[in-house]
Amino acid sequence: MEALKELISTEFLPLLLENGAWNLLLKFMPFVLFFELPLAMLVTLGVIKYTIIRRCEGERRPFFPSVSCIITCYSEGLAVQGTIRSLTEQIYPGKIEMLAMIDGAAGNKLTYDSAIEMYDYVSEFENRRLVVVPKWQRGGRVSSLNTGLNFASGEIVMALDGDTSFDNNMVERATRHFVDPQVVAVSGCLRVRNADESLSSSLQAIEYFVSIQASKTGLSSFNIVNNISGAFGVFRKSVLELVNGWDAGTAEDLDMTIRIKNYFGRYKEKFRIVFDPEAIGHTDAPSTFLGFLKQRIRWDGDLSYLYFRKHRQSFNPQILGWPNFVMLVFTGLFSQIVMPFVIFVYTVWLFVRYPIEYSLAIMAIVYLFYFLLLLIMYLIFVACLSERPKEDLSRLCFLPLMPFFAFAARMNSIVATLWELTAKGHKDSSMAPWWVTRKNKI
Repeated sequence: MEALKELISTEFLPLLLENGAWNLLLKFMPFVLFFELPLAMLVTLGVIKYTIIRRCEGERRPFFPSVSCIITCYSEGLAVQGTIRSLTEQIYPGKIEMLAMIDGAAGNKLTYDSAIEMYDYVSEFENRRLVVVPKWQRGGRVSSLNTGLNFASGEIVMALDGDTSFDNNMVERATRHFVDPQVVAVSGCLRVRNADESLSSSLQAIEYFVSIQASKTGLSSFNIVNNISGAFGVFRKSVLELVNGWDAGTAEDLDMTIRIKNYFGRYKEKFRIVFDPEAIGHTDAPSTFLGFLKQRIRWDGDLSYLYFRKHRQSFNPQILGWPNFVMLVFTGLFSQIVMPFVIFVYTVWLFVRYPIEYSLAIMAIVYLFYFLLLLIMYLIFVACLSERPKEDLSRLCFLPLMPFFAFAARMNSIVATLWELTAKGHKDSSMAPWWVTRKNKI
C-alpha cells in the first residue's frame, strides 16, 4: 500500500516527466490510438446499434423450421443427459431432432449408456426425436460432425458440444434469423456455467461476456462476425452441403467460418453470418489457471495453423470482401498473433532500458488505462445485453484483475504460436486421435 501511495502522490507525475516517462507514453499511445480504442469503439457502437434495433423491433412472422442438433460426445458421461434434456425442453413448436454422436463408444460406455437412457424421456415430448449413434472407434470431432450431417433431416443444423446446456428459448432465438434467405449461419452465445467455482472460472466468465456476448454482438451489427462457435454453431443444411461439411484438422469452427466466407465471396453472393446474444448456451470453463493456459495453448496454436498454413491464401479482399478481410487481419492475425509479441518486446525493452521504478510506473499507467476502458465497456454491455444483470454485476469485484489475466493470456499465446510454427502443434490435439491428425496433409 505504501508503494501505491507513493506512485499516486502529487510529486509522482512531475518526477516521471522529468525522467523521460512522457516519451515512453508517446511510444505506447500508437497501440491505443490505432488499435485498442478503434476496436473498442467499433464493438461498443455495434452493441448500442443492436440494442436500439432490438428494442424497436416489432413481432416477426412465425418461423419454425425443422432442426437437427448434432451433439458431439466424448467422455461427457452423465453430463450428456443435461444437454439432451435442455434441447428436449425447448419452447419451440417445430421439430427438434437430437443426434448424439458417441465418439469412441467402445471405450466410452458411460456416455453411450447415459444417452441411451434418455430415449424414454424424450419420447414423452411432441416433435422431439433422439437418435444415439455409436462410433465404436474414435475418429475425432470433425468425424462426428460429418457423420451426424449424414443423419440430419432438418432444414437447420446445429453443431453442439455434448457437455453444453441451453436456455429453453435457444432454438427459437437462433432459428428466427433464417427467415432471411441471406442468413447462412448463426453463432450462438456461450456463457460460463461454473463461474463461481474458482477465481479462474470467474475471470473467464467476464472474458466470455466481453469477448463473446458483447464483442460478437458488436461485430454482427456490421456483418463481420469473425467466428462461428464450434460448441454452438447453427447452419442452413444446404450451406453445409455446398461447402462439403467440416474439413479435417483442428479449429474446425474458424475453418468452417472462413470456408463459408470464401465460398460466397468467390461467387459474389450476398450472405450474412449472425451472432445472437439471446441464443444462449452454458459450458464449463477450466477451473484452474493451469487448465486455462493449456486450453488456450490449443486454441491459439490452432489460429496460427489456420492463418499461416491452411488459409494463408484466404487473406485476399477479392475473396472475403474488404470488411471481412480488414477484420480478419485486425481481430485475428494482428490482435491474436502479432500483438502478443509486440507487447512482450515492449515490456522487456521497457524494463531493460529504464530503471525499474519508472518502468513499474509506466506499467501502472497502462494498467489504469485498460482497467478504466474495460470498466466503462463492461457497464455499457451489462446495461445493453445482459439477461442476467445481477449475476454479471456481482463480478465487478474481479474486474481489477482482468488486465493481469489478459496479459497472461497473451503471453501464453506466444508459446502457442511458437509451438505451432516450430512443431506443428495442431497435430497434437485432444479433438482427434493422433492417427487422424497425423494424416492431415497440412
